Amino acid sequence: MLMRRTRWLTMSAAFAITLAACSQGAPDDATDDPGGPSPTEAGSTPDPLVDPDDIISGGPPPDGIPPIDDPKFVAPEEAAFLAGNEPVLAVEVGGEAKAYPLQIMTWHEIVNDVIGGVPVTVTYCPLCNTGIAFERPTFDGELLDFGTSGKLYNSNLVMYDRQTGSYWAQATGQAIVGDLVGEQLTFVPARILSFADWRAGRPNGLVLSTDTGFERPYGDNPYAFYESQGRAYFYTGLPDDRLGETERVLGIVRNGDIVAFPYAAVKAGARNGWAVVTEVVGGDAVAVFWKAGTSSALDAEEIAEGRDVGAIAAYRPEVDGRALTFDVSREGIVDHQTGSVWSILGQAVSGPLEGEQLVPELAIDSFWFDWAAFHPKTRIFGWG
Repeated sequence: MLMRRTRWLTMSAAFAITLAACSQGAPDDATDDPGGPSPTEAGSTPDPLVDPDDIISGGPPPDGIPPIDDPKFVAPEEAAFLAGNEPVLAVEVGGEAKAYPLQIMTWHEIVNDVIGGVPVTVTYCPLCNTGIAFERPTFDGELLDFGTSGKLYNSNLVMYDRQTGSYWAQATGQAIVGDLVGEQLTFVPARILSFADWRAGRPNGLVLSTDTGFERPYGDNPYAFYESQGRAYFYTGLPDDRLGETERVLGIVRNGDIVAFPYAAVKAGARNGWAVVTEVVGGDAVAVFWKAGTSSALDAEEIAEGRDVGAIAAYRPEVDGRALTFDVSREGIVDHQTGSVWSILGQAVSGPLEGEQLVPELAIDSFWFDWAAFHPKTRIFGWG
């Protein structure tokens, strides 16, 4: 078992330990070539979308950080390994809700799964704090599944599909090198929030189990103190200095408009642990909710002891075509039109609209450096 990091370790040493630990206990073929044409060698493949020299090694070999290909799940009441404040990546498709604890995702980064009958891949890049889900497409009659390439682009997870060996940038869901260059994965809305908040809103959902087939010290944080040290690791670009490198933002792209919502700006007017702001993005209103009570997965040595960074989520502020505006009350977020109270999951929990669900906006939790690297023309909510 990986020994707990101590404060005197440098970030370089901590990552060296982490990468070595990630390779231990991996399947026998984890160090083999991922199969298919090599994205860096196959001369017949299309031109890459990015300079291959900018894709760097993160340390492990392909699948040295092993994806979960046969995920097992438990009911929320059976997930005793999770503290209520621990962050989970919440994904819903076709009426089925699943929670992927970051204490597991940090060690595996990719889960190939099926939700609501739809093949999906659920991903988390701890270097960028990006939790993103995609539909898994079919090409030439083959359903794609994804692995960890061991490579990074803008410090972000580079996935590869096992069918063609093409490289995909997690942050954009686009194939950047290989036979499938230019292909775009379809995003599935995903939100990082506390297990307690998810469980309250989705009591009939399923939680990814620690029965993964791998021995990992789930709950320990292999990236201890990464967020608080304030500098991106493995990032070779010039950071956008408008915000701190590891400042948390929620990013939205719509109709050519790109907006980053800093947690700090959204929660500036917080009351009773809640905040809400509204902004027009790409011509349409977006409501961004923030709620206290979710721990950082990239702070303390144990994830459950991470500082409270809260949870953030974006929704379309309307129900059945009726526009809503929001404020904060003692009970939480309330709409002015009906007085209904809304949860961080965008669900009305009391009032005339009880049971109604706001449509989640496609939004990505991210550290600022990574969002800005992939979206250099982003504007920042609260600036100007």
